[in-house]
Amino acid sequence: MGELPEDIIPLPQKFYEQPTLDLAKALLGCLLVKETSEGVAAGYIVETEAYIGPGDMAAHSYNNRRTARTEIMFQRSGLTYTYLMHTHCLFNVVSGGEENPEAVLIRALEPRFGIEYMKNKRGIEDLPSLTNGPGKLTKALGITIEDYGHPLTDPPLYLATGFSPESISVGKRIGIDKSGEARDYLWRFWITDNKYVSRHQKSEYVYKVKRT
Repeated sequence: MGELPEDIIPLPQKFYEQPTLDLAKALLGCLLVKETSEGVAAGYIVETEAYIGPGDMAAHSYNNRRTARTEIMFQRSGLTYTYLMHTHCLFNVVSGGEENPEAVLIRALEPRFGIEYMKNKRGIEDLPSLTNGPGKLTKALGITIEDYGHPLTDPPLYLATGFSPESISVGKRIGIDKSGEARDYLWRFWITDNKYVSRHQKSEYVYKVKRT
């Protein structure tokens, strides 16, 4: 699959120590990288969802629910929270800081490096369908439940600088209909008009990203 350019290096710990909603937006355009024995696969994050426990009924940590699965959410920001939903592994970035169990779900990627490897892992050729879902992207990159707890500042699983989107769309999260008023929180973010987003729905609003 080849190697990544030398200037692609993990983002620092400080990046993860911003408020969860800010982090969910800042993650858009970042490069998610997974190194394996077969090479490297990576893609740009194009869609995220924030989960802010313990007051978020859609969060695994609602009411400070502390279990073997959610324990990592109570640790420092920037760690990997992977869990199984049905037969799919989902990947989250722990946020909120210690004892504040929050996380950001990565919902979709735009494939960038190791595309043939990802196609083989998924068994499909259609590029837009390769990583346009939280279970699809983990399978494509080789992210597994074994990555639980891994610090995202270190290889083999990490985030790196990618690109800054011109605009971000904001809307309701997906698949949480039984979570009371939390189902209406506008905590889903995606790069406007990106064809790799998991589900295209009407946004509540769109805003331009300020350049710094």
